[in-house]
Amino acid sequence: MRHLAAATLALLPVLPGTASAMNRDAVPMVLEQAVDGFIRPGYERFQMAANGMVSEMQAFCEAPDEARYAAATAAFDETVAAWSAIEIVRTGPVLDEHRFERVLFYPDRKSIGLKQVQAAIIEEDETALDPDYLPQKSVAMQGLLALEFVLFGTQYETMFDSPKSYRCRYGEAIAENIDNIAGEVSAAWSAPDGVADAWKHPGPDNPLFRTEDEALTALLGILVHGAETVRDQRIEYFYGGEAGRSLATRAIYWRSENTWPSILANLDGLQALLNDAEMEKLLDDDVRSIVSSINFLFSSIEGVTGEMNPDITFVLEDPDQRAKLDYLVLNMKDLILRLNDHYGASIGLGAGFSFSDGD
Repeated sequence: MRHLAAATLALLPVLPGTASAMNRDAVPMVLEQAVDGFIRPGYERFQMAANGMVSEMQAFCEAPDEARYAAATAAFDETVAAWSAIEIVRTGPVLDEHRFERVLFYPDRKSIGLKQVQAAIIEEDETALDPDYLPQKSVAMQGLLALEFVLFGTQYETMFDSPKSYRCRYGEAIAENIDNIAGEVSAAWSAPDGVADAWKHPGPDNPLFRTEDEALTALLGILVHGAETVRDQRIEYFYGGEAGRSLATRAIYWRSENTWPSILANLDGLQALLNDAEMEKLLDDDVRSIVSSINFLFSSIEGVTGEMNPDITFVLEDPDQRAKLDYLVLNMKDLILRLNDHYGASIGLGAGFSFSDGD
């Protein structure tokens, strides 16, 4: 794997970080495509998946058996995938009313959320079943990781003992909560004079973006921050490398074996945003190879991600799997560099611009 990593890097020469003139004529099209071609459809897919998850949870709770459990867990997997593809958009309505954290509270550094979920199940807290009250509870009790524990955590099999068990009804309430949030965010992006219009039409009276550069900075920031999140919170949070601490239970969705599918969906989402928005067209013809090199890196990283074992404990113990982790960390760093320094500089944001610094 180390030879593979070196070969990949050798194939992608680092381009000079000198700024080029942006193709200004392409800006309106890129912003419109980002919204209408990626963001809005992404939230619509998340809403559809979440709605399907509610139906499957209701069916399982009414008559718990292996077939309905399999359908409910498959619906959970689909919702995780749909969310993971669009969660990279950490801006706009999803940040209002703590919606993002209510869907995904991660990392839970002190396992406070897990303890709250376990306590609710043990104590059979009826308030957690109230669709009007659950959103007011801790964000850790109402999202995907809470539902993951219900479906896959310790003693999940007790849900088979009788219909409408407390644990199952709590899972059903969580699914309904996620569906409600998905609907709210999707509706906000579909509003004719709302956030979508603000993204597509920067101007002096725009409450979000006064200039095209501000809008493009936010768009590129989605890509850079998203790639940083994959490296820092999805991989390095549970994998410390040769000298650091590694812990399988810190990996996202480890109970449901959705760690790698969710990371793959993150990566697919980032690449889809880059290409669906046709961000290449912002570049001068002589530097468009930057996007080709970024797409090559995405494909290489996604290929290795697809080869990872779903059992995170095995991943951390197996030398070949650990080598692939090293490969992913190394190449994610290169991907961030190419998005931030090379692409950013080439549309005139400046060679030294750093989104991670919050500038």
